[in-house]
Amino acid sequence: MSYPDKYQSLIDEETWAYIREADSWYPPDTTTRTVEEQRKVYDALCRSFFKGYPEGVQATDDVIQTDDYVVQIRSYVLNRQEGAAEVVYYHGGGFVVGGLESHDDICAEICAQTGFKVTSVDYRLAPEHIYPSDFQDALNSFKHIALNSEKPIVLVGDSAGANLAAAASHATKDHEHRPVGQLLIYPGLDSNLDHGSFLEHAEAPLLTRADTIFYKTIRTGGNVSLLEEATCCPLKADEFENLPPTIVFSAQCDPLSDDGKNYCDKISNAGGQATWYNEVGLVHGYLRARHSVGRAKVSFQRIISGIKVLGLGEALS
Repeated sequence: MSYPDKYQSLIDEETWAYIREADSWYPPDTTTRTVEEQRKVYDALCRSFFKGYPEGVQATDDVIQTDDYVVQIRSYVLNRQEGAAEVVYYHGGGFVVGGLESHDDICAEICAQTGFKVTSVDYRLAPEHIYPSDFQDALNSFKHIALNSEKPIVLVGDSAGANLAAAASHATKDHEHRPVGQLLIYPGLDSNLDHGSFLEHAEAPLLTRADTIFYKTIRTGGNVSLLEEATCCPLKADEFENLPPTIVFSAQCDPLSDDGKNYCDKISNAGGQATWYNEVGLVHGYLRARHSVGRAKVSFQRIISGIKVLGLGEALS
């Protein structure tokens, strides 16, 4: 796969090695394949990067019965202790691929390094279940967990999952059991793909503007009017007051990077607390490079620190 020349100077060799390996499992043309084939290659990608559980982490599968659907969840604890806070995690995958297995080791490592209980939510995927099914599962799962937990809850997600975390934060910002914070990792939050980073990084490695259009289209069943709803694209919200403290991590070489900046700007302008990191030289999906790429390792440690800060109610730096 050939990428624009500018990425040769922006991206270091460690990251290129990761990109080549990821491309070998999940080729750039994957979105042209059937959904069944996409899920097959994505699952293979996830297995290839799986790092196992840190010592002392135990996981338990369970279900949450919502109004119209049974949501599968997986909870992680360290040394059988739930810790000072709880993380509710929504996985990435463009609302089309992924599940409890795809981010299994990532959630286990978050648990081990924060000491917090982590609960991963297996929300419904498109095209079998188009929006708002994914949002409803994310929201109902959070509400159920919040009602049954005495711990402060931090909402965390990457990519599509970060979209769901933000949407759930907006929907519960005045809720009695609102989250104490949200941490979003390379989130996609807008429906306007004709400006800024969507054009600057339209042909970025591992996620292109065309990929983003594909995922938004399949998520909504082709009904583009749904993209104007705040629970689908949180940057479309009318109000940003009273949101919990927010930390956003974007990748510099990612069409979605401006979404993170614009979201934090809106929260800050509304009087809230928001911190944005645009990780230099990194690409969409870099969580899987956290053990092999120096920049990704550093960012993952910043993510861990951010989750701790939010869960313990400390001030954002």
